[in-house]
Amino acid sequence: MDKNQIKEIIAKRVAKELKDGDVVNLGIGLPTLVANYIPDDIDVILQSENGFVGLGAVAEAGKEDKDLINAGGSFVTINPGGAFFDSVTSFGIIRGGHVNATVLGALQVDENGNLANWMIPGKMVPGMGGAMDLVTGAKKVIVAMTHTAKGKPKIFKQCNIPLTAVGVVDLIITEMGVIEVTDKGLVLTEIRPDVNVEEVVAATEAELIISDNLKKMDL
Repeated sequence: MDKNQIKEIIAKRVAKELKDGDVVNLGIGLPTLVANYIPDDIDVILQSENGFVGLGAVAEAGKEDKDLINAGGSFVTINPGGAFFDSVTSFGIIRGGHVNATVLGALQVDENGNLANWMIPGKMVPGMGGAMDLVTGAKKVIVAMTHTAKGKPKIFKQCNIPLTAVGVVDLIITEMGVIEVTDKGLVLTEIRPDVNVEEVVAATEAELIISDNLKKMDL
C-alpha cells in the first residue's frame, strides 16, 4: 500500500465522524484531505485557521487560485457562503469554543490522550501552528495519522517528546483502525478488513483494549 492509499483510507474514515452542522478545523497535511470525502448528505462548515470558513476540497491541478490557500500553504477551494477574516477573528472562533471538532496529525499520542505534534528535539519540524489553541478549544479532538513511522510505533504508553497538550485526544484514526481514548485506556473499536488484531497490537506500543463489538472499518 503506497502513501497516497494510506492517506485516502484515513481521510475517508475521518470524514465519517463529522456530523451535520458541525464546524470543523482541518489541520495541516493529511487532515486537509478529509474535505474531499465529506458525504453529500452532510453539511459541514470547515474552518481554516489562517482566516476563513467555508473551506472546500483541495484545488484540482491547473485550477488553483493563488490567493486561496489553507493554513499549510496548500491550494484549496471555498464553498458558496464562505467568508474571509483576520487571524484575530479566526482564533476567536477557536478559543471561544465554536469549533465542534478538530482533525490533526501527530508525531506521538499516548494512552492518556496526550498529544505531541509540534517538535522533535534536535530536528527541524514545522512548529506548533494553531495546534495548542485547537486542541483546547475544540469540543472533539481527532488525530488522523499513520499508525507507525518508519516501522516504529506512534501510539505510546507515554509520549517521549515535548507535548502539545495533555489529555485532549478523543479519537485516533490510522490506516490500521480506529481507537477511542477512554478513562480505561485505548479501545480498538474498528480494524481494517485486511488486517488482524495481532498486527495492530504489534504496531502499537501502548496497551490496547479490544472492544467486544470490534468492527471492520467501513472503507
